[in-house]
Amino acid sequence: MPEGYDYLFKLLLIGDSGVGKSCLLLRFAENSFTDSYLSTIGVDFKIRTIELEGKMLKLQIWDTAGQERFRTISQAYYRGAHGIIVVYDVTDGESFEHVKSWLTEITKHAAEGVHKLLIGNKSDLVERKVVAYSDAKEFSDQNSIPFLETSAKTSTNVEDAFLTLAKQIREGVDSQPEQTNSSKSNTVTPGRSLDSGENKDGGCAC
Repeated sequence: MPEGYDYLFKLLLIGDSGVGKSCLLLRFAENSFTDSYLSTIGVDFKIRTIELEGKMLKLQIWDTAGQERFRTISQAYYRGAHGIIVVYDVTDGESFEHVKSWLTEITKHAAEGVHKLLIGNKSDLVERKVVAYSDAKEFSDQNSIPFLETSAKTSTNVEDAFLTLAKQIREGVDSQPEQTNSSKSNTVTPGRSLDSGENKDGGCAC
């Protein structure tokens, strides 16, 4: 058993470009926020170790590029993922409509039974909101996926979102003892990431 943690879980952030995946990761991993975050090219990742119910969980969280031209790059990172967070922007109806496509990607490339979580980000932008909470909740219930609205800017529900998913994964591992060792020792080779080019509006996609 590696020192310092009891479980090692790989989480994946997916969703359209500009929905704030990188800002969610930055908020959770470093408790910081920036208005000038650059669009992710390829794949980036951060690590945070948390304590959950007396156990130490090391989370490797991978942030994938949402642009279509990088979709093939990120496909390989579905393999070995214990949990996948699908993110949309509550001020962008199109990004919510694309959630179905992202769920299809999960079905194609991720392991069967992988844990999922739906996040509606930028909840702080109340006046610009176009995706109603009730509509997203109905969709998540229909697909049996937990759902939360978050704000990377104000940190609302960001911690809860990652902890919710981590708890689900741990409970799933513990309910299948024969898989516990592989899940605890599963390691992932860090991918190479490059950041280039600002968001289409010249500011942060958060």
